[in-house]
Amino acid sequence: QVQLVESGGGWVRPGGSLRLSCAASGFRSSYYAIGWFRQALRKEREAALCINNSDGITYYAAPVKDRFTISRDNVENTVYLHMSSLKPEDAAVYTCAGFTNSICSNYPADVHTWGQGTQVTVSS
Repeated sequence: QVQLVESGGGWVRPGGSLRLSCAASGFRSSYYAIGWFRQALRKEREAALCINNSDGITYYAAPVKDRFTISRDNVENTVYLHMSSLKPEDAAVYTCAGFTNSICSNYPADVHTWGQGTQVTVSS
C-alpha cells in the first residue's frame, strides 16, 4: 500500500525550530518529487517547498525560503522538513505530498499520494 505518514508536529514558541518527517511506504520515495503543503486556519492550502529526485529544492512560498529546508534519507525512505525561526504565521497543518513523477510542482492535481497532515502551532 502506497502511503505517506507525517510526524513531528506540535507546539513551538516564536523563533523556535521543528523537524517534520514524512515516511513513505509502498514505494521508493527517492524516485519521486516530494513536497510539503500547508494550510493555515481560514486560509487556502499552499505549496511550501519540494525536493525532486535529484535533491534539487524548489521553494513556492516566499516567506519560508530563508528559514525552511527539505532533505531526504533514502535509507529510511523518509523526507524531512526542517523549520527554523518559526513565526506565528507559520502555524498550519503541514502535509507531505508524493508527486506522480520526479518533477516538483505546486499543483495539488500533480500529487499522487497525500499524507494525513500534522499540526504545527507557533505561539508564546
